[in-house]
Amino acid sequence: MSEKPGKIYIALISVHGLIRGQNLELGRDADTGGQTLYVLELAQALSEHPDIAQVDLITRRVIDDAVDSVYAQPIEHINDAFRIVRIDAGPDEYIFKEQLWDHLDGFADNLVDFFREQNRFPDLIHSHYADAGLVGSHVANLLGIPLIHTGHSLGRVKRRRLLASGLSSEQIEQRYNMSRRVEAEEITLATAERVITSTHQEIEEQYEIYDHYQPEQMRVIPPGTNIKQFQPPSGGELETDLFRYLTQHLSEPNKPIILALSRPDKRKNISALIEAYGESEQLQLLANLVIVAGNRDDIDDLEPGAQEVFHELLVAVDRYDLYGKVAFPKHHQRDQVPFIYRISAASGGVFVNPALTEPFGLTLIEAAASGLPIVATEDGGPRDIIGNCHNGYLIDPLEAASITEALLELLSNEEIWQSCRSQGLDGVVTHYSWQAHAERYLRLIKPIVERSERLQRQPLERTSQLYAEKAIVTDLDLNLLGDDVALQALIRLLRDNRKTTKFAIATGRRLDVALRVMKKHQIPEPDILITSSGSEIYYAPKLTPDTGWTEHIDFHWTPHKIRPLLDAMPGLERQPKSEQSRFKLSYYIDPAQADIEEIKRLLHREEQSVHVQLAFGQYLDILPQRASKGLALRYIADRWQIPLEHIFVAGGSGADEEMMRGNTLAAVVANRHHEELSQLVDTDRIFFAEKVHAAGILEALDHYQFFQQGNNTAKDFI
Repeated sequence: MSEKPGKIYIALISVHGLIRGQNLELGRDADTGGQTLYVLELAQALSEHPDIAQVDLITRRVIDDAVDSVYAQPIEHINDAFRIVRIDAGPDEYIFKEQLWDHLDGFADNLVDFFREQNRFPDLIHSHYADAGLVGSHVANLLGIPLIHTGHSLGRVKRRRLLASGLSSEQIEQRYNMSRRVEAEEITLATAERVITSTHQEIEEQYEIYDHYQPEQMRVIPPGTNIKQFQPPSGGELETDLFRYLTQHLSEPNKPIILALSRPDKRKNISALIEAYGESEQLQLLANLVIVAGNRDDIDDLEPGAQEVFHELLVAVDRYDLYGKVAFPKHHQRDQVPFIYRISAASGGVFVNPALTEPFGLTLIEAAASGLPIVATEDGGPRDIIGNCHNGYLIDPLEAASITEALLELLSNEEIWQSCRSQGLDGVVTHYSWQAHAERYLRLIKPIVERSERLQRQPLERTSQLYAEKAIVTDLDLNLLGDDVALQALIRLLRDNRKTTKFAIATGRRLDVALRVMKKHQIPEPDILITSSGSEIYYAPKLTPDTGWTEHIDFHWTPHKIRPLLDAMPGLERQPKSEQSRFKLSYYIDPAQADIEEIKRLLHREEQSVHVQLAFGQYLDILPQRASKGLALRYIADRWQIPLEHIFVAGGSGADEEMMRGNTLAAVVANRHHEELSQLVDTDRIFFAEKVHAAGILEALDHYQFFQQGNNTAKDFI
């Protein structure tokens, strides 16, 4: 216990990474990043609080000529109440966190010895990341000390991102010991009195898929922000070389700056911001638009996804003739970012984050601390930030008009702009400074330290496997739309079984259009979203694109040769740009004038390796040979190691046929498009429902007894 009566001794555990009191080596490698900075700044903020007796930041000792000798010091004193304690575990040299698992039991034993040797034990242990969670669980259970945990990232979620990067399940297991990590996270959740997250969305979409998830265990305390680094303008910002560089291509550089700062990533939805700006003459009169989207020398040298984003942005600028009004600075340095915010604030501008998904929104806090009102997506973290700071507006990222309306409200009304600016500055200090974080943290832990508040755990059942055993895949339009009552019943069933069953939507629609439809009908984001007729795959919770699939289907794909062939054919008309994508050419087809078999023969004669797909009798999609809904489904099944026999597929049009053939458990809803799929009536493993839309899916799930081992079956929801 603490040697200072009434004051608290806290042990923060962060096993991996190179941690020292000054000049963190951020970015040296994957293990020396945001988590090490977070833990160091948390420890410093807590040590400055009058209610704290001592903070120990406990990490692994490293004796290695390849790194700074400070990492070999057993104890590094930072101030009178804060020290970094380094514990021996495993080899002397520095190794990555994936190689640490076999040494964590030894780390825990040596840490207990350290506490006993100093004859002083912490009042609370706070573990960071899965490996520290395992160590903290062992020490907390042995010594009877309460445990608090912060995950930073979760194994089940990271596994999705790694699958999306093209790695197989076997490769992920071999490189990252993912099953050990997930099991460590389960043990930590089973031990910890409280789990601290950055946002409510993190709780709802990530922790909830764990067996030992307890809602009463979770608390949201946003990480602190260095408000000494991000500050409002002090004068002279518009006279600097950086201002002149940012605005060199603008015709009227002294207008207020609408600022966007993000990676060139489709999920950042920057094209919607340009559309909102381009559709509003009033907005163009009021302000310039500056988009800082990474660093580049040549767009053609960027990776394909970034190239596609810049292509969309430049086409949009040309479409709306925004030359002289929009700037895309090619280069910026990390230490220039605070000044970029200040320049926008000094100009009377607004910061915009129109991302499709935003789990936290650190840039919004940085912008607010710099005196900028904000306009941000209503998804995820921004809801909490604007709810706390009242310094701007939430927008629907799928509706450009809502972005326009929010920007006009701020830029055309000086009183509102000033109010949002001052409320943002106050709100950041109150809610997002490290001092504010320390205050909220202490309010959380004091009852736990005093043993006056204990988590009342609910009885839980472990699932039989670490990962999903089954999957449900359905089309969007014919299956999920049309019966909202049955749809909500299906959603409840999926949520009730989400720990053992993945939910996937496969649609011909583009990502942004599909998201707009799902939002309108209150369909939650699925675990897996297959869009553009199987040419794109995305994973929750961040809509992470599967780049492995992209590389796989980009095989002999030459759309620039296909378009001239089809544009000249009678009976074919290109669909709008909103229906086209990188790997999908979409046409309207008039069957009276165009014969699909003749189209296939033409393309094959011209040596075009493509997949030709007809849906609803009038929509023709040309895809790469390796792309389709059915092939995307089988790719996912292989990646996620879910047997096809454990996958239920519901379809309603000809575009779904390939998904339904083979070893999947398939169903056709009664409202199928005309006679499409009728040829499957005599096919084994395909059930033709008597009910329509989502009710037909529930009927089919009951027919297959898909959830017969769970507490709730489809029949309970019909």
